[in-house]
Amino acid sequence: MQVHIFRGQGRVFGFTLDERGTNLPERHGPWSPFKVLDMHPDEPHRGVDVNACLDDIEQYGFHLTDAHERITHLNVA
Repeated sequence: MQVHIFRGQGRVFGFTLDERGTNLPERHGPWSPFKVLDMHPDEPHRGVDVNACLDDIEQYGFHLTDAHERITHLNVA
C-alpha cells in the first residue's frame, strides 16, 4: 500500500494514506510532503516499524513518530 510521509515540526513525521496529509494532527504541523513508500506487513523499511505504522493507519488513519519513536497514541482521543 502507498503510504505518504510528511515532515512536521522538529523530528516529527506523519504517515497516512491521504496524499495531502489533511488528516494529520494540526498541532505538529505545518506538514510538508517528504516521500511516498510502498509498505506491506512484515516487509522492513529503514527508519520505520512497518507493522506498527500500518496498524496505526488502520486504527487511527495515521501514524506519527518523533525521532523514530511512535507517538501516535499521544495524539488520539
